[in-house]
Amino acid sequence: MEQRLDFTKAAPDGFKAILGLQQYVNVCGLEPPLLELVKMRASQINGCAYCLDMHSKDARAAGETEQRLYALNAWREAPFYSERERTALEWTEALTRIADGSVPDELYARARKQFNGKELVDLSLAIIAINGWNRLAIPFRTMVGDYQPAAVRKSA
Repeated sequence: MEQRLDFTKAAPDGFKAILGLQQYVNVCGLEPPLLELVKMRASQINGCAYCLDMHSKDARAAGETEQRLYALNAWREAPFYSERERTALEWTEALTRIADGSVPDELYARARKQFNGKELVDLSLAIIAINGWNRLAIPFRTMVGDYQPAAVRKSA
């Protein structure tokens, strides 16, 4: 597929705005491996090839295992995820699929057992950010495959 439009150049101020949200999420205090799983899961649901490519590479560069990445789509049946990660993944699915219904009270109660108030808001902001990135990359067909994690770019 050919890229339709480079949204970073077409609307640089808009790009800076969503990048500002992402920069906040990056330093909010949530565990980076958890954030990568959230980004991957939302991108799986949305079918965003660019973000799946990017975040699978970032996750691997940060030490994530192939096994956990391969099983992510079936996280409910796989024993490789902590209760905190499972809750984050379920929260991710609920917020990403919000049009399918509300976030159930039972899920909120489980989330509050795993995340304090700030952490739950930060997790929600991370989900909002990745869904936003997906909604930019998919319609404008951001080119897939060339992304390299920061650690790889620095060594090149």
